[in-house]
Parts: sequence; structure tokens; C-alpha cells
Amino acid sequence: MAKANPVQIQKHLKGVDYPANKQDLIQHAQQQGADRNIISLLEKLPEDEEFDTPTDVNKAIGEID
Repeated sequence: MAKANPVQIQKHLKGVDYPANKQDLIQHAQQQGADRNIISLLEKLPEDEEFDTPTDVNKAIGEID
């Protein structure tokens, strides 16, 4: 699967109240109309991690194979 563009990911996460966990991010992205590729990437984020900023989310996604 191709890596999602960080700008595209953040477009669908605009307005998220940080800190946010994986489920918060997935739910918000779905409400913003994110496509299946973006949701799939968010689903691969660590279950127990909390993200303090959009940069934290991009960094974690960048570490996903």
C-alpha cells in the first residue's frame, strides 16, 4: 500500500482535540470523509499511544511499514 500524504492525513484530522488516541483519530477522520487508505493507516497506529500533536501522528504513521 502506498504511503498516504501527510497533508492528506492532516486534512482529515483537522479540528481533532489533542491529545488524542487512535480511536479518536479514526472516528474523526471517518466523520471528515477520509478514504479507506487513510482509515487503514490510522488503524495501524499503536493501540496504547496518545498523540499530543499532528506532528506526533505523522511521525507514527511514517514508522508504519
